[in-house]
Amino acid sequence: MKDFHVVVLIKPSPDIENVRFDTERGVVDRSSAPLEINPFDLNALEAAVQIKEKLGGEITAISMAPPMAEPVLKDAIARGADRAILLTDKRFAGADTLATSYTLASAIKKLGKFDLIICGEKTVDGDTAQVGPEVAEHLGIPHVAYVSRIEEVSKERLLIVSDMGVPYLMELRLPGLITVTKDVNKPRLPTLRDKLRARKAKIEVWTADDLADVADVNRFGFSGSPTRVVKAFVLTEKKRKGVIFKGEDAVDRLIEVLEREGILG
Repeated sequence: MKDFHVVVLIKPSPDIENVRFDTERGVVDRSSAPLEINPFDLNALEAAVQIKEKLGGEITAISMAPPMAEPVLKDAIARGADRAILLTDKRFAGADTLATSYTLASAIKKLGKFDLIICGEKTVDGDTAQVGPEVAEHLGIPHVAYVSRIEEVSKERLLIVSDMGVPYLMELRLPGLITVTKDVNKPRLPTLRDKLRARKAKIEVWTADDLADVADVNRFGFSGSPTRVVKAFVLTEKKRKGVIFKGEDAVDRLIEVLEREGILG
């Protein structure tokens, strides 16, 4: 393996602009829109490419998803990843963030040496921002979330800005993990040559059995998930209601409404 190894975790997510929501079942209909790289993960991949351009090394993209996600990982290769691994198995299904992060961390353990893990801040379909930090906890490595700027990079440490409402300049000793916001960079588009090269790339497929030597398979998927999503729903935005008061008592009625709503003491 080359000197500096960056792992990028990628979530294939449905095109959020076109995906439909199944209101009867209370779930996102993932078959209603094509899968693409989660937008925040594009920033993670671009950050990895920029680090590779400075330090050299290798980028491995890892995703846990159904087999139909292979084109997403080929897109990751077109955008700069050297290697792509798809974790796919029915035993991974039904995973919450804890089981998902455990599965991803197990795959990273199986890889062996790594120097840096980069994740997007969150996913557009889950929006929890939990998986990245949980992966770091499973691996016992330091981590920094909401990285909006990478100031300095070396093989021993990163100097980064974490923005949680207030920007903080922080040092991360490696190996470690960061999650990045969309402010960290502007992802470049792959060239036609990159896309053609990626078409021929082989995506490695790992199942639960492939991870059994480094993990407890009972902690994968539904069986390893202590949380349950009973039902999800689309929050409808309430629109403003206009009320017009007319007549001689208009002012008195307006004051009455304002007092009832607690606006006037």
